[in-house]
Amino acid sequence: MNFRLLPEWAEQDAVMLTWPHKDTDWADNLARVEPVYIELAKHITTQQQLVIVAHNSALKVHITALLNSANVSLNRVHFVVTPTNDTWARDHGPLTCAAIDSPKPLKVYDFTFNGWGNKFESALDNQINCTLVKELSSTNNQYQALDMVLEGGGIEINEHGVLLTTSECLLNKNRNPDLNPNDIEALLKEHLGATSFLWVEHGYLAGDDTDSHIDTLVRFAPNNTLVYVQCDDKTDEHFSALDAMEKQLKTFKTADNTPYNLIELPWPKAAYDDEQTRLPATYANYLIINNAVLVPTYNDANDKRALAQVQKAYPQHTIIGVNCQPIIEQFGSLHCITMQLPRGFLAGAAQ
Repeated sequence: MNFRLLPEWAEQDAVMLTWPHKDTDWADNLARVEPVYIELAKHITTQQQLVIVAHNSALKVHITALLNSANVSLNRVHFVVTPTNDTWARDHGPLTCAAIDSPKPLKVYDFTFNGWGNKFESALDNQINCTLVKELSSTNNQYQALDMVLEGGGIEINEHGVLLTTSECLLNKNRNPDLNPNDIEALLKEHLGATSFLWVEHGYLAGDDTDSHIDTLVRFAPNNTLVYVQCDDKTDEHFSALDAMEKQLKTFKTADNTPYNLIELPWPKAAYDDEQTRLPATYANYLIINNAVLVPTYNDANDKRALAQVQKAYPQHTIIGVNCQPIIEQFGSLHCITMQLPRGFLAGAAQ
């Protein structure tokens, strides 16, 4: 049976959030960050289930009280209590594949998460998926832990199995030093069902710890569409790299040798933290859920245009802006803190 990683716009059972807590780098900013998580919980539970990973039982009680006060539908919320280092569910969460010719079963891959090349402690986060699958996933699904280091934010896939990624991330020796590009492609074909690859050679975000994750730069949308960040400010440090990225995207061809449809996203103004470190604000870091797309906003003049551009890519979805200024102060954004769990992931009692 052949399996393939599902594109993000495939029907979902749930979205996974790993909640911030006082033992993480969010400790001094929880009062500003938790309202963003609550807003996400409200949007998600209007469309589907929500899985929350909580560091301990006390945090679960705290989160439950917050959600209850915000009138979040708690019968759509499922908790997994297990120790966590941080909150970046996109990168420590599971990657779920479906049989190409059948909706069931699913194959849940648990790739190794090493804190983006051993930059940060990650041992606890690397154990989350095993607990998550044991407690919530359908027994029909197959679970497999893999030694290969891979983060969900480092790859995009479309409905044809084309896998989009950056050379800077996937070929970085801080991930899989013993694997060459051919090895990596072979493993991604074997496990994720990739049919072909688009390697982005340019583009980065200042303040990004991930070595240029693709989900901060370019995203797939249905119908051979690429949604990408475009920098039009020639004085900005990112201009030359993103201009080179745009030129490369225009050379990419689909399986029938036609260019991809390109939709550009505007460039938010530079944002800095209290130490004048530039923050990685990007509109590309949106999350697709059932019937809606949640797009990060930054109190920026380009927020409205970004929402309109995303609407072009997903015309059947409702586009919802979520202020993620507090999130980028920890150098990630909306997509980085979430992971979709596709239809069939949850056990029957949890659906």
